[in-house]
Amino acid sequence: MKNKNASWTKIIVISAGFVLVLGAMSLSSGGRAFAKERYTELQLFTKVLNLVQQYYVEETDTKKLIYGAIKGMLKELDPHTNFLPPEIFKEFESETSGEFGGLGVEITVQKGVLTVISPIDDAPAFVAGIKSGDRIVSINGESTKGWSLVEAAQKMRGSNGSKVILGIYRDGFEKPKDFTVVRGTVKIHSVKYTDLEDGYAYVRLTSFIENSSKDFSKKINEHIKKHKSVKGLVLDLRRNPGGLLDQAVAMSDFFLDKGIIVSTMDRNKKEKQTMYAKSENTLEKFPLVVLMDEYSASASEILAGALQDNKRALIMGQRSFGKGSVQSVVKLGDGSGLKLTVARYYTPSGRSIQAEGIAPDVVVDNLNTDVIEKALKNDQIRREKDISGHLEAESTEMDDSDADSVASKQQNKSNTKSGFMQMWWGGNGSGNEQEKSSPKVKLLKEDFQVLQAYNYLRAWKVMKGFEENKPEVKKADVTSEAKIKK
Repeated sequence: MKNKNASWTKIIVISAGFVLVLGAMSLSSGGRAFAKERYTELQLFTKVLNLVQQYYVEETDTKKLIYGAIKGMLKELDPHTNFLPPEIFKEFESETSGEFGGLGVEITVQKGVLTVISPIDDAPAFVAGIKSGDRIVSINGESTKGWSLVEAAQKMRGSNGSKVILGIYRDGFEKPKDFTVVRGTVKIHSVKYTDLEDGYAYVRLTSFIENSSKDFSKKINEHIKKHKSVKGLVLDLRRNPGGLLDQAVAMSDFFLDKGIIVSTMDRNKKEKQTMYAKSENTLEKFPLVVLMDEYSASASEILAGALQDNKRALIMGQRSFGKGSVQSVVKLGDGSGLKLTVARYYTPSGRSIQAEGIAPDVVVDNLNTDVIEKALKNDQIRREKDISGHLEAESTEMDDSDADSVASKQQNKSNTKSGFMQMWWGGNGSGNEQEKSSPKVKLLKEDFQVLQAYNYLRAWKVMKGFEENKPEVKKADVTSEAKIKK
């Protein structure tokens, strides 16, 4: 997560304060001991560097040695703390603008293995068939074992049109397979909208970049202009690896008019920064279902946690990734950068997202609707007639009209499953081919979790109607009952 606001200044202030503290501490015996310990350790590093420079069998590049030492030092910390050489830092700065060169894939390190969090929709990696959860075991035939995220990024970057071969291991593969990806310019369109008709809307947020909240506001206002209101919204954060903190806060603010959105706390537990929702530009309240999966990370989890804790949305899907740490970026003197983990995120109720993730209110697996339809057609349910020794039905006399009625009912039963699937996917079976291939029907047919979220939105309205029209239960007149007993 990159906090664009005040992150760099914050790190610089921390560094300056640290130097001042060292100076003050040196006046005391404890301070002198602390400074002496640090000086001895730095002296050891300098001595090793000098020995390598003077006696190594070949000429050495001092800058390369220093960079290597820094990288080695940071490997002792968490995987999100990285040193960014000048050429990498320059590309890093461009990634949040919405257009950059490369493969278009978000990666992390899980159990020492480079793992794909999410390929960006329509980017080169996505087109090549790379999927969330894929393990990258080699790049151009070179093993990735022990690599940092920055080292992997360096190997995957290159000029547009050039190729890179990723060795991918995926659940179900007997052995790793090579995927050839053609590098290209990655243009991120983070907001994707589908009209679910009757006032319902579906919005997929692929990442949090500079214009995400602005683009979302534009799409939702277009929907309101068309339908006069929003009857319900499915907000899809699946496979969203995160992005800018300010965009996660802005998105949360659309749905909340008050309350805490997120808090951050650094290691001394004293400096807690809390961000609150504002009443300005808050959307009119409507049913909201948020979809998440195990690849929803960082800013996605901040948004989902804020909506869940403020009881503004129903969270559906699977437990999220659990990336709840704050990274700030410092630009160093030679054009390089330091991406440093400085704090943890906390939801409004005080839950830490780190390594825990956001647990959904309703767990829904992402099943393939083709599999479900096949299961329905197979009809493997056991009934009385399947039990050995069952009694036979007694026949009764019926006239022709009764026989026709029974036949009609049997025919209706045979059509039940197909009718059920039509209803399930949002169609009624009577529309033309154009209606059956509409974006709404296509989305609901191909995505089981979206279908379930949509069904919840529809049921939301029905259940609300039941609640509003529930008959009032009158209390019993105990006095009158007592009199009757007497």
